[in-house]
Amino acid sequence: MSEAYFPVGPGLGLEENFLSLDDILMSQEKLPGRAESTLPRLAFALGQGAGTGDSIPEGSKLEIPLWLAKGLHDSKRRIISVELPKIYKEAWRTVFSADANVVDLHKMGPYYYGFGSQLLNFDNPENPEIAQTILQTFISRFRRIMDSSQNAYNEDTSALVARLDELERALFQAGQKGLNDFQCWEKGQASQITASSLVQNYGKRKFTDMDG
Repeated sequence: MSEAYFPVGPGLGLEENFLSLDDILMSQEKLPGRAESTLPRLAFALGQGAGTGDSIPEGSKLEIPLWLAKGLHDSKRRIISVELPKIYKEAWRTVFSADANVVDLHKMGPYYYGFGSQLLNFDNPENPEIAQTILQTFISRFRRIMDSSQNAYNEDTSALVARLDELERALFQAGQKGLNDFQCWEKGQASQITASSLVQNYGKRKFTDMDG
């Protein structure tokens, strides 16, 4: 009998986990950029040419998938330059610092935390501010997300999760599952309380790192 599919968690920090569906989807998100040199045979792949042999001229503006931008980025050779998406620019960082809870992260970018962490791979003088904003946004929104997950037992939560990015949705679901498991245990409908899958995955990853 085949085993059920066990979801693989996304990578942490600057690294992606290519066994994770979330990371695969995130890597397809596009970055605005510019060709700093001629890019041979890439026009068709980036939707800027009719044939597979067409090249992209130097100076062309681009919309580049994250995975390709990381592959082409080389600070020494200057193949491409990458611009910040607007949600990571100073104007939006000011909004986040004022009240991160008012922002619809899913509308602005469903992988706000993961994609923002990947931006730190590129040489940008604003990287320290971007990293700080991502961290503070998560801290500001975390308590509200978990409080909501614990106070929405057997309720329609679609409106609550609609504004969350994918990482926040996973946390919300983990909180809901923990509450549901506790309710079942309290009613005598479960023999034991088990650790959440997020905790189990973190533990497995930690032991794997130690073995390596």
